[in-house]
Parts: sequence; C-alpha cells; structure tokens
Amino acid sequence: MSVQTLYTAATGMQAMQTKLDVIANNMANVNTTAFKKDRANFEDLFYDNQVMPGNLDSGDNPTPTGTNIGLGVKVSSVQSDFSNGGINTTNRPLDMMIDGPGFFQIKDPSGDVLYTRAGNFSINSNGDLVMGSASLGRLLEPTVNIPDGATNPQVSPDGKITYQLAGDTVAGPTIVLANFINPEGLLKMGENLYSETQASGAPADGEPRSNGMGGIQGGALEASNVEPVKELIDLITTQRSFEMNSQTIKAGDEMLQLISSLGR
Repeated sequence: MSVQTLYTAATGMQAMQTKLDVIANNMANVNTTAFKKDRANFEDLFYDNQVMPGNLDSGDNPTPTGTNIGLGVKVSSVQSDFSNGGINTTNRPLDMMIDGPGFFQIKDPSGDVLYTRAGNFSINSNGDLVMGSASLGRLLEPTVNIPDGATNPQVSPDGKITYQLAGDTVAGPTIVLANFINPEGLLKMGENLYSETQASGAPADGEPRSNGMGGIQGGALEASNVEPVKELIDLITTQRSFEMNSQTIKAGDEMLQLISSLGR
C-alpha cells in the first residue's frame, strides 16, 4: 500500500471542485441575457506501466494485457455551448435577438472591437446605438445613428433599421454581424462580451441572413441557454463524486495506519 491512493483521489476531488465552480457559474447566470453555459471536460493522467502489454511470457508468447495503474484525473478544458437560448419577448424596439449564428460588434473605448450576443441596446445623447450598460457607453459597430426627433425605430430580420421622421418612414443603416469559424475559441471578457483570439480565428463580417449569419428578431432578447434542471442533476452527481473521492482518501489513510501499526 502506497500514498499514491491519496494523491489519485485528491486529483478527483480537485477536478470535481472545478466542475462545481463551472456549474455554480452556469446557475448564477441562468437569467443573464444571451449567456452561454459552460461544460468541464476531463482526461486521465499518466499511467504507471508496471508491465507493458505484449511482454513475452515464459513461452515467448506476447501477453494480451499489461499492468497499468492510473494516476488520477485532471480538467482538460472548459467548453462553451453556443446553441441558441430561448426567446424573451420584450416588445422594446431597441431590443434585438440574433436567431442563429453571429455576434453583434461592439466598439470599446480602448478602440478594440468586442463581440456579444446580448442585444439590449439603448440610444446615447448623440443618437447612437450603444450596448445597455451602466459602466461604459460602448457603441454598436458600425455606428448606427437615429436622429433627434425620430420615432418608432424598427429592425427587420435582415438587419435594416427604419424609423419615422417628420411623418415619413426613413431607411437607416443596416446592422452588420460577425461570426467565427470556432466561437468556442473566443475569450470571455465578462459583461456579456467576447474578444477574438488565435483559437477563434478572424471574424467574418456580413449582414443578417447572408453568408451563414442568423437573422435579427426585434423586440426580443435571447435568454440564457442554461437548463436549471440539468444543472441541478450535474450538481448532485458532482457532489457525490467528490464525496466518493474523499471516502477513498479516508480508506487509504486507514489502511496506511493499519500497515504502520503491524510493525509495532
């Protein structure tokens, strides 16, 4: 009996703690606009290969199996699920939901372009559409301006903005979306924002309903795609897995104590 049992079970407890952190974040964001749930993935660690498969036995025949003792588990990655969330109808003209692939482009005050699925936009004092935030007035990119005196702004499924001005219907700018070959490679920045990385690839711009982009539904927001019932089930199984690993450590410790007492 060695202390390896303790280390192996400890890796299991650490992995379950990470998974619990992921579940907690999912459940905390169950009502966050356009939030994308995460999933912890695991992989086994190196093996102690005491006897290699295919070793020759006494009759010079290769053995069908070996003796390989695993050394535990670790988190291999945390993946985001970019499937669409539900529809949260608000009937607010400047609320927009992307129905399908794509991201709104947001101009950060630093000059960087960030990306979001959250379409809760407002109009600033200059008439420009900005991301609904109490901390920074991040502009929609390219800039969409609704002039003073305009009323009843509307957005069509293909991203075209119209509004009423002096009794006439005026065609405004068209919203341009961006998409990535690997959205899971985007870096989460908080505040419902993502930034481009080498893993995500460069953004491809396009109008809604063209070049594989989703359409835009006005007067609605995309809900979080977190499924509370599934998260609760994962929470229970994660807790039980953590407890089983802790029991393994306890059993290993008791066996080591028994072995050490035999020599007394």
